[in-house]
Amino acid sequence: MNSPQLRTRYRRILIFFAGVISRFIFWELILARIGFRAVARRNRPERFRREAVRFRALAIQMGGVMIKVGQFLSSRLDVLPPEITDELAGLQDEVPAESFASIRELAESELQAPLMENFEWVDPNPLAAASLGQVHRARLKGETGVSFQKVVIKVLRPGIEQVVEVDLAALRVVGRWLMRYRPIREHADVPALLVEFSSTLNEEIDYLQEAKSAGVFAEIFADDKGVHVPRVVPARSSRRVLTLEDVFAIKITDYEAITAAGISRAAVANRLFDVYLKQIFEDGFFHADPHPGNLFVTPLGEGPNPPWQLTFVDFGMVGRISDEMRAGLREMLIAIGTKDPARLIKSYKSLGFLLPGYDTAALEQASDEVFSRFWGMSMSELRNVNISEYHNLGHKIRDVMLELPFQVPNNLLMLARTVGILSGMCTGLDPDFNLWKQLAPYAMKLVESESGSGLQTILNELTEMFKVLIALPGQASRVLGQAEREGLMVRAPQVSRQIASLERSVDRLSGAVVFAALLGSGTYLYQSGNLLFGSSLLTAALFSLGWVIFSPRKRG
Repeated sequence: MNSPQLRTRYRRILIFFAGVISRFIFWELILARIGFRAVARRNRPERFRREAVRFRALAIQMGGVMIKVGQFLSSRLDVLPPEITDELAGLQDEVPAESFASIRELAESELQAPLMENFEWVDPNPLAAASLGQVHRARLKGETGVSFQKVVIKVLRPGIEQVVEVDLAALRVVGRWLMRYRPIREHADVPALLVEFSSTLNEEIDYLQEAKSAGVFAEIFADDKGVHVPRVVPARSSRRVLTLEDVFAIKITDYEAITAAGISRAAVANRLFDVYLKQIFEDGFFHADPHPGNLFVTPLGEGPNPPWQLTFVDFGMVGRISDEMRAGLREMLIAIGTKDPARLIKSYKSLGFLLPGYDTAALEQASDEVFSRFWGMSMSELRNVNISEYHNLGHKIRDVMLELPFQVPNNLLMLARTVGILSGMCTGLDPDFNLWKQLAPYAMKLVESESGSGLQTILNELTEMFKVLIALPGQASRVLGQAEREGLMVRAPQVSRQIASLERSVDRLSGAVVFAALLGSGTYLYQSGNLLFGSSLLTAALFSLGWVIFSPRKRG
């Protein structure tokens, strides 16, 4: 941090956040303690919005990491109020361009040759300028080992590594300040978030890593003619310079151009959504920056309904999902597709959203209300719902979440941001885009693959069912024993007869559950070709049915 400019930048970040924290302490802690809590609560939304506006202005002016921080904060719907996330949601990674002279100097230093030795032509006007680097169109020259000539050159901004280092150092200090406040400490591990954020940024400023990610993505969709990824030119690339095939076409938000090309916007929305479902739930590797400048629709012909491709660019930000995370996400998708609130809560726990051991009945009920009221609606139908309904249900869910230890794990923040941007894109392309109709077939596909895992899956389900059934008598005995110890005596003959009747009903219900499980499992195995084990289960099902029907009915 030897440069005076970098020291000034460091102090400016600390001073800004110190001001934010000081104003928060004054309004939320000091005034609340001297009897002005109602005043602080009443103007809270407007205060939060003003803070977000201030940060947005700072980020646009400073560029560098600050814009990335704003985009990151806009995804923290679990810990930040909507006044902040809404204001930051539209923060674009676009800043004034570097001079072409400085870009040329860095590129020539990295490629160890004058620019015109490697390229016939380079456009001095940038095609795009972002906070970390900028892009110029060019034409290849000389032996490159590729079959195309039109390319784009991505060049890091000179000195950006030092800027990133200074910004992150300042943010780590701010993170330590924030962890002194208990509500923040309980909802978010700020130092851990910064570690994850730093790792993502360091990948973004390493273009060799981006080239590798583009190769992985291209391999995943090698057999899908509807998806295209620009090819890398290794001979003209380094850690700070990346040369790629020029694939710029119709920007995915240029709705008029898409329609003029004869391409259905609804078809584009559906393909985009399906491609991301595959990335997230099947491959565990996804393009994590789907803003309009990184997605194109490429016509492959003319006339009505021509073939076309969905083209992805910029693989500096990618997400990776472990097998455990993918299993939890699959559980969540199946729960949403099948409208199963209990399974949804189970997925929250497996993903680490909720710590085990807490009563989630209220959250399950709120989720069931969402399914009952909104499941199956298209986006246009949802827009016609009275806004008060959203507010009431939203407040209810938020209150429930605040009572529980609920937070999004660090490794899912990038995915949450991606899905949020993706949802907006699909709705923009097709106002009648129906998320539920897109999810349901995919969820059923996952259910089928889950049930198709064969004998082990069935045995696991039967084991869990028998655990529950076997535990029932013991649980009943403990309850009755506790009642007797506490002096609760049941002597009335009518009550005794009712209890005996209830016991018989429970026994018969247990037998019916066993019969249904054995019948379903046996039928499945028999049809799958496992005749011996299938026949055995079907025989056992008949015995359990006989027990249910002919079990003695003693009178009390």
